[in-house]
Amino acid sequence: MTRRSISKRAAIVTATALVAAGTLTVGVGVAGGEYYGKPGKTEIAGLFDDWNAALQTGDAEKVAGLYASDAVLLPTVSNEVRVDRAGIVDYFEHFLQNKPVGTKVKTHVDVLDANSAIDTGVYAFALTDHETGEKRTVEARYTYAYEKVDGEWKIVNHHSSAMPEG
Repeated sequence: MTRRSISKRAAIVTATALVAAGTLTVGVGVAGGEYYGKPGKTEIAGLFDDWNAALQTGDAEKVAGLYASDAVLLPTVSNEVRVDRAGIVDYFEHFLQNKPVGTKVKTHVDVLDANSAIDTGVYAFALTDHETGEKRTVEARYTYAYEKVDGEWKIVNHHSSAMPEG
């Protein structure tokens, strides 16, 4: 074999190895979700519908199940910041007594990457006082920060505050 054919063969082997390594690197990035599977804004906005449906069950545990284990909840009708599942369940046990039904008034979704997104806007809640039966509607600003945890979208931060009077 001549020196020239050895050099060509070495160049071909090197080029093939580089292409294979590049393919493997791209494959790992795709498999990890870095370049593939980014959710659409409609999918993220629809997570509110799942949350609202959980409210309709009246089951605080079911609602709390939509939150990550280390989620933070800054609720609308409580001054207490909830930073664990027990606190979130406690809040919803009281809130659900008012039979809340939420409706989005305005929404803005930012999909950050394949595994995280933010939904912000304004929603209105139809509430029924559990003692008097009196109905009222409360408008509030909201922010939901979502992350994919073990393949499921979870709420990692939820802030809700009544609209300021003005």
